[in-house]
Amino acid sequence: MRYFRSTRFVLVFALSFLPVMAGAEQFRIAGTVVSATTGAPLARARVTIADTANREDFESVVTSEDGRFAFNQLPRGKFSLHGAKRGFIAADYMAHEQFSTAIPTGVGFDTEHLVLQLAPFAILSGKVLDESGDPVRHASVSIYRENRGIGESQIMRHRVANTDDQGFYEFNGLDSGTYFVSVEAKPWYAVHPATFRRPEAETGPSAVDPSLDVAYPVTYYANATEPDEATPIPLRGGDHTEIDFHLNPVPALHIQVRAFGDNERGFTLPMLERPSFDSTENVEAASFENISGGLFEMTGIPPGHYVVHTPGRMRGQPLPAGEMDVELNQNSENLDVSAGTPGSSLKASIQVVGESTLPQNFTIALRNSKMHVVGAQEVNSKGEVDFGDIAPGRYEVLAVSPGKRYSVARISSAGNESEGHFLNVAPGSSLSVSVSLVAGTAQVDGYAERAGKPVAGVMVVLAPNDPESNRQLFRRDQSDLDGSFTLRNVIPASYSVCAIENGWDLDWAKPAVIAHYCEHGRKMIVPSGATGAVHLPNSIEVQSR
Repeated sequence: MRYFRSTRFVLVFALSFLPVMAGAEQFRIAGTVVSATTGAPLARARVTIADTANREDFESVVTSEDGRFAFNQLPRGKFSLHGAKRGFIAADYMAHEQFSTAIPTGVGFDTEHLVLQLAPFAILSGKVLDESGDPVRHASVSIYRENRGIGESQIMRHRVANTDDQGFYEFNGLDSGTYFVSVEAKPWYAVHPATFRRPEAETGPSAVDPSLDVAYPVTYYANATEPDEATPIPLRGGDHTEIDFHLNPVPALHIQVRAFGDNERGFTLPMLERPSFDSTENVEAASFENISGGLFEMTGIPPGHYVVHTPGRMRGQPLPAGEMDVELNQNSENLDVSAGTPGSSLKASIQVVGESTLPQNFTIALRNSKMHVVGAQEVNSKGEVDFGDIAPGRYEVLAVSPGKRYSVARISSAGNESEGHFLNVAPGSSLSVSVSLVAGTAQVDGYAERAGKPVAGVMVVLAPNDPESNRQLFRRDQSDLDGSFTLRNVIPASYSVCAIENGWDLDWAKPAVIAHYCEHGRKMIVPSGATGAVHLPNSIEVQSR
């Protein structure tokens, strides 16, 4: 359950909770706020409860010197519990990722001895220094951490900061976890003269000391230039870890690049990206100098491994397109991507089965085999999207809407229809397809138990029978204090429901991982056209991690 702020006065909330008649049942939610690292009670922490059926109704109290809090005269219902204190990460009760455990009031529930844990935030700071030990100002420092939002582990960029005039950087308010850090900067004194000049140029190459024609490679802690060699930095609540970087210059590259186009239409240059853990990041060259015709010289980048992205079209004409891994390590090396595979274009008309109109702010996205979203377009008023230039390949088609979950039911093109979410884009093709979506209009309700007793805080996974091809159908929730859970926006399909204790660090969308738990889960079918609540008749037995 999530906590939402409201501008309504606490008094309005309090009045709304008054018994509507004499003798109405009243309950309490009480407990202690403690440090997640030491277990010590936290005084003057603000604790807030909100009615999960009406989140605009909330009430807040401040803990006493012994960390105690209490909410009295509450009606029967279910409430979220949220805590906040300066110097600590604000959190809901038993929070994991965006999930938490709600507190039911009523006979038989112990809501008097709750323990709400808040973790003190960690700080990561340090300095970035050059080869002379002087501070590097305006360096870009990035921190990365593990993310399982798509159901499998990915190390992604978490936050970015720039160094000040003293080369100092700081990340505060960090949660406990394992981080990686990188620094990207340019030597303030660097000069990158063009190696080649156009024939009409009056002078030859500028005489520049080679020691000035340098670049800093992206540097990971500790002193690594490749993400695979980066050293992880474990942080616990309350830590203040200092990490300094010492950058060392290397000779900058001068790369000849064959661009697309001609003198009449103009030229389009490929884009460079640098692999960084499980994603890629844009690379900015110092300059592009036109040598002659479509030949350019790219300067100011350090040697290393890069990904070259080439356009698929220019003014309606197909061009070589794609994603190419290259190792750049020699000056004046040619980078000719003009002989690649012709690019493609894609237009799609969108419809939702059983719905006459599309929701607002509706987006269609394409995800490649590396689980990277390579394009996203908002559906226009006619129910169409135009992706323009895309590289050939196999894509998973995703439907994104802020109000409801959707899944691709089928994709049809020129009389060919395919079940599922995937689209094959051939080289040089101009595809026009129809995409039929089905909305998640059902919710699955149930209870997680062990030996007949409810278990709170476990991860509940609704896994499709074919997880490899139906990643979009996964749903998750966390069990409440009474063991109840609700899986929302469920698409009609065949599923297994499983409850996993301490399963939050699992790659839950990987077929080989989730299959073990599905064997002991509960099978169910959400029929086509199902709306509203689908109640599981029997509880789900909680499995150990």
